[in-house]
Amino acid sequence: MSYAGAASAASTSVVDGGEAHEDSLLEAAHAINAKRLTSERYTELLLERTHKLASLNSFITVDEDKALAAARAADKARLSGETKALPGLPIGVKDSYLTKDLPTSFGTAVARGFTPAADAKIVTSVKDAGCIVLGKNNLVEMSYGLTGLNGHYGQAKNPYNVLHITGGSSCGGAASVAARLVPAALGGDTVGSIRVPAALCGVVGFKPTPGRWSGSGVAPISNALDTTGPIARRVSDCELLDSIATGGAPSAQRLPKGLKGTRLAVARQYYLDGADPEVEKIFNETIYRLKDAGASVVEVDLGTDFGPMVEEANWALFFHDTQPDVTAFLRDQNVPITFEEIYEGLEPHIKARWQRFVLATGAGYTGEAAYRDALARRRPEVRRRFDTEVFSRADAIVFPTTLCAAPTIAEQWEYTVAGRTVNDVFLSRNTYPASFAGLPGISIPMGLTRSGLPIGLELDASSGSDRALLTLARRVEQIIGFVRPPSLSA
Repeated sequence: MSYAGAASAASTSVVDGGEAHEDSLLEAAHAINAKRLTSERYTELLLERTHKLASLNSFITVDEDKALAAARAADKARLSGETKALPGLPIGVKDSYLTKDLPTSFGTAVARGFTPAADAKIVTSVKDAGCIVLGKNNLVEMSYGLTGLNGHYGQAKNPYNVLHITGGSSCGGAASVAARLVPAALGGDTVGSIRVPAALCGVVGFKPTPGRWSGSGVAPISNALDTTGPIARRVSDCELLDSIATGGAPSAQRLPKGLKGTRLAVARQYYLDGADPEVEKIFNETIYRLKDAGASVVEVDLGTDFGPMVEEANWALFFHDTQPDVTAFLRDQNVPITFEEIYEGLEPHIKARWQRFVLATGAGYTGEAAYRDALARRRPEVRRRFDTEVFSRADAIVFPTTLCAAPTIAEQWEYTVAGRTVNDVFLSRNTYPASFAGLPGISIPMGLTRSGLPIGLELDASSGSDRALLTLARRVEQIIGFVRPPSLSA
């Protein structure tokens, strides 16, 4: 991890932050607005913790001088009467987002020295709401992976057990939120890159309906699948960030107790197929708890051909779009490197995948006919099945976000789940149907395995029903509670 600046982390504030790093985004905002804490002191505490836990590799760049200067400016503005939703609150930003005057590497070595002239649109939105960018989170190079390995900036490590992966590609964001280095982070999700690491690190990850959050100024994989979104420790924090990103008002709705009137769907044939027995057991126990709280649960069947159809068509879009979409982004955003330079500098594992699937000369490249079939025939069919089989009967479909807990770093490319050898792509097995169909989805912590690793519960809802999904997720969170934080020495 590289740091710019050498500002002292010693407190200069009369307010002692104590355990402020445990606060959620909303709690920290309330503490600052109530004058129990200053932005400067809160930022100092988080920077100190970030230093001590630098071995997690959750950040690529942290500029202490800029963060502290912004915190002081926020405190001064607040004392003069300025009101902000997030008054001087530091957050992490995935290093695929352009950030003005702060390096943006996209996780690559070739863009290491690139400093954009302007912020990505979402970064502008959260800054306008009062946020400070504490630093740029580590990510899988070009967001092209699910484990958290970055060959240039280091393997992101799971705060619950540093011998295990974080998930990816928004690995640093999930790790930094779980480790209490920041209360929230901005990530990106194409096939599960917010939800997978959120689940494996015991935090909340929200994938909005595509187009709800701006992707302007964020390096793409596939514009047909990509969306930006938040990672936080509470659903209410994701709800607040969603309102900021979309220009809406945060929900003031009081939650009813229990889940009476809530309808949930379960599709075991697909979403539990191949699950680790412990994950399935915790999921079944969670469903019982939701039923006891008043939810009605209906079993649905998406068809025996659902899995193969979604898998083939989803990856057709993913791989086919990468070269043209990345090339256009680099050109349109005046990034002074080319697609070819990025390709040549990729770490070997990702480069091999690009050579096989992304380049038009690759053996696994998706031709135009298969690409058009995925868009014109298969995607509408998948959406139809969700609408007719699930959303005509339920408010959301629920399932384990991942079918296993985080594998070890040593075994991240190949490991055994339920007696079957799988690879890293298996982690997205349950998340990519929502991506392909264009549904909003949210992963919330569901529990811990016997070995103390988190697993997530995902809820997907119909396209465009993001606010209703967030409200439902808050109600579910209220029933199942929160997992204990990781045991870290900092």
